[in-house]
Amino acid sequence: MSITTRVLLIRHGQSQGNTEGRFGGHTATPLSTRGHAQAEATAQALKLESVTAIYSSDLPRAVDTAAPLARLTGLKINERAAFRERGVGVMEGLTFEEAAAAHPDEYAALLRRDFEHVMPNGESYRQMLDRAALELDRALDDHAGGTLAVFSHTGTIGILALHLMGALDAATLRPVWIATANCGIARFQLRDDGYVRVVNLNDTRHLINL
Repeated sequence: MSITTRVLLIRHGQSQGNTEGRFGGHTATPLSTRGHAQAEATAQALKLESVTAIYSSDLPRAVDTAAPLARLTGLKINERAAFRERGVGVMEGLTFEEAAAAHPDEYAALLRRDFEHVMPNGESYRQMLDRAALELDRALDDHAGGTLAVFSHTGTIGILALHLMGALDAATLRPVWIATANCGIARFQLRDDGYVRVVNLNDTRHLINL
């Protein structure tokens, strides 16, 4: 009989940096008032999904989004730096307009999803994939047959979703992307025989009343 492990990838709630149109990266930008409300609504939506383990990026906007679900379930939050957003180095904290003006080549590489391009003082999408996928695979091994809720960031979730679907296994990668709204949820079912079911991507139905 096969074993199925469920994975929920949840983007953090709206951050102060989101409201200002800034690159978050590894910056410890807090949740906005709306972000806290989104986190509470997300916890209510997930409390009946039999979550057995909660993981989170160690950045405050992700941990604070995970906190309401941890309170409802009594589960601890396993904070992991590996689930952080991509480090964008010299563009961290800048608005998108400021980044485009000050670092046009770096900004253009990001827009075209150049997978191998390393940001000055930051990292590449490839490096982000290596750290985040390794941590997720480790968590899957530790919680086989359970339901993992992983709170992270839009770039990291896009990469992890593609990783789970096997879309990043080629040596040369096309610029494919999956975007996630604040507190959007992606749900996957992973069978131990290798079968992967994508239940949904960027589900925001639980936020409709906010």
